[in-house]
Amino acid sequence: MSRPARNSTLTSPASAGTGSRTSLPYPAILVLLALALLTLPAQAQTFTVLHEFTGGEDGEIPLSGLTLDRGGNVYGTTTYGANQGCLGGCGTVFRISRAGVFTTLYRFHGIDGDGPEANVTIASDGTLYGTTEFGGAQGTGNVYRLQPPTRAVANATGTWNETVIHTFGAYNDGEGVLPWWGSLIFDRAGNIYGTASAGGTGPCASGGCGTVFELSPSNGAWTYNVLYRFTCGADGATPFSGVVMDADGRLYGTTDGNGSCQGGTAYQLTPNGSGWTESTMHQFQNLDDGGEPVGGLVLDAAANVYGATGNGGSGGGAGVVYELIPRGVGWTFTSLYRLPGGEGAGPESALTMDAAGNLYGTTVYGGANRDGSVFKLTYNNGSWTYTDLHDFTGGADGSNPIGAVALDAGGNLYGTSEYGGTGGSCEFGFGCGVAWKITP
Repeated sequence: MSRPARNSTLTSPASAGTGSRTSLPYPAILVLLALALLTLPAQAQTFTVLHEFTGGEDGEIPLSGLTLDRGGNVYGTTTYGANQGCLGGCGTVFRISRAGVFTTLYRFHGIDGDGPEANVTIASDGTLYGTTEFGGAQGTGNVYRLQPPTRAVANATGTWNETVIHTFGAYNDGEGVLPWWGSLIFDRAGNIYGTASAGGTGPCASGGCGTVFELSPSNGAWTYNVLYRFTCGADGATPFSGVVMDADGRLYGTTDGNGSCQGGTAYQLTPNGSGWTESTMHQFQNLDDGGEPVGGLVLDAAANVYGATGNGGSGGGAGVVYELIPRGVGWTFTSLYRLPGGEGAGPESALTMDAAGNLYGTTVYGGANRDGSVFKLTYNNGSWTYTDLHDFTGGADGSNPIGAVALDAGGNLYGTSEYGGTGGSCEFGFGCGVAWKITP
């Protein structure tokens, strides 16, 4: 699956599932199911536009979400715009300060990167790490690091210093190519983990079905190692999203398709001393469980896994929010909620979980205006209640939010919309995109 081209309250007629956290007698389950069919009216929210992209030096089309630092500043990328050495521009990395000041930190030029689609990851020292889908000697993508400049350079240009720590190679070299919108993660030893959407092995197009990789630091350099190559079998293919890690060092992620009935998979990778063992937690059937789980996963404190599918399967709708619970040697799949909206209109990014276990997400084409939405699922006594936080209009507030939302300690949500805004006319004549904030 590739990226699509392009304040109201909804009450969802869609079915809502119950969580699997408690064991209840049958009558109680019936009562909870009835309650779960209700949705709360949208709470009073304040939607603020942080920046409207112009297609100039600030870039355009922010496909990724935003990343918060400890000071309340947010960082993100635009996939196009700025330097025109690439088709449509090579993209940028930017910061919006807590005070609302927008700064372009870096403009890609092609060989150093082209088309960043993933969130940036902030290391403990404030250095930024990320990927570009294209760029590099083979045009198959880079992993980059951005560091603040010295004060003298900062006063002159404001541009951060970029270092390419890995360049992906040829499609057929078995190492993986085209890191898509999966964010990088660190373990406690400073190793980096990510995914490449193609390459590796298997009968897929683009030289293979994708890989999961590790980058290990050593004496100022980085060593690249493939942890797993997808085969286009029961394990799936095309890992667009990144991975998450539990406290024991296991990795979790999703593939877009080529699992059972081409619906995609959720998988686990477990270190075994000499390598990694892959186990498929769920093969999506494109039925009531949904299909195309492109957005990745989130873990709770008990290592239960949550995600969302991009479409609603046989029942229609804009996707299914689901939970996977470890049961012995296997996993139990539970459909928590079928999101309202048309087929294929659902999330393309991971969900975000707050400290209370509530889930937040975006839909690309959902909402009252079919321009996307931001939603919240609240867990209470075995059921989930859906609240529509914002429906995009395609105007100054933007349209088609693809990236995940970021959540600060005060409950404020931050994100981007791919199109919309009034800052300029970019791809296909739509607006160039928006960065936004929702305050409860």
